[in-house]
Amino acid sequence: MSYDSHLADRIRRALAGHPTATEKAMFGGICFMIDGHMAVGIVGDDLMVRVGPDEYEHALDEPYVRPMDFTGRPMRGYVYVEPAGASTVRSLARWVGLAATFVATLPPKAKRPARVRR
Repeated sequence: MSYDSHLADRIRRALAGHPTATEKAMFGGICFMIDGHMAVGIVGDDLMVRVGPDEYEHALDEPYVRPMDFTGRPMRGYVYVEPAGASTVRSLARWVGLAATFVATLPPKAKRPARVRR
């Protein structure tokens, strides 16, 4: 599955102030991590946002937002935002900010040992 590369560039710009932001191919799209925690991503044309369990219901009340149900079962704390819901710099920054705020509350990720390739 491909993803919206223009949206990916916009997310990169929105995350420019986060020194620990990284990218990883995931879900057939791309995921942006902050401090090793999944924060936002793109699946097809949709923005995936990790809002956390406390903001989940509020996020679902927003236009263009639906539960993230990648596996066929909604993942509480994660939402999909349709393109119209993140079409402006301000709206995208708001979603990225919600994700960054939530992942900042999570404990540090343990470093995994490097895999030995054979």
